[in-house]
Amino acid sequence: MALSHDPRWPRAGGWPAFDSTADAVLLGVPVWRTSLSPTGAHATPAAIREALPRYGATLMGPPIVDLNEALRIADAGDVHEPDGDEGESDVISRVRELAASAELVIALGGDNSLTYPVALGAEATGLITFDAHFDLRDGVSNGTPVRRLVEDAPAAATVETSRIDPARIVQIGIADFANSAAYAKRAADWGIRVITLDELRRRGIDDVVAEALEIAGAGAAPRVHLDIDVDVCDRSVAPGCPASIPGGLAAWELRALTRAVAADPRVVSADLAEVDATADADDARTVRLAALCVLELLAGLHSRR
Repeated sequence: MALSHDPRWPRAGGWPAFDSTADAVLLGVPVWRTSLSPTGAHATPAAIREALPRYGATLMGPPIVDLNEALRIADAGDVHEPDGDEGESDVISRVRELAASAELVIALGGDNSLTYPVALGAEATGLITFDAHFDLRDGVSNGTPVRRLVEDAPAAATVETSRIDPARIVQIGIADFANSAAYAKRAADWGIRVITLDELRRRGIDDVVAEALEIAGAGAAPRVHLDIDVDVCDRSVAPGCPASIPGGLAAWELRALTRAVAADPRVVSADLAEVDATADADDARTVRLAALCVLELLAGLHSRR
């Protein structure tokens, strides 16, 4: 169904192609081939772009702010065939190029394997994840990006990369019955700060975000990558995430977390992961939530000013 047109109600999305500089730039990274469960996540970047115009770009404030006017937002298109060694190398190089010219790079996935090359491309020194899962498995899949950022070097990278110190990794939303004891022990042994779903709800968003940024943003010249795995949400609001479970975050909690983290200038990149647009509900609620997270990232970026 075509959206209505009102010249006094400008819509989000439809941003110009990236030229040479921007405050924020979108990049599609439609990885899917190594997913541990069947997925059509490669269709998701296009679906998020299609969903964005369902929303405006105005913050109610006060003051009232139109993000379309307040920020220079651009779209760098998609990385073609981002899976595999060569694909990862292409993602790293493209993100590196964009991060040199934009304050915030927003990568649209794709499954969670995109976190590895995007964080490397952004030269991240710290990592914050919103995720029900540790992603510390062995091998190469959507269940391995955090381990790979700690242990692995990319096989075909054309630019120099460095690993992330696990003492600067914070994982928020880790859920009971969604992980194994072995990977929980790996996280503890490595010194990763794990904030479970229960702890998050007990302490509140502001307190948890402050701690996460202090840890991930430590050190000289910090650069933090934010991984937004939408399967951290309750299955009722994220049915298009294969691994979402009942009892996860509410949509408002994910949105509030996203804006709060993005407000910190140490955050230079973010990704949206694990949404399978082909498996979403008929009302596209999961894709629409992902689109709103894009807008929350932009709202956080604007608040830095």
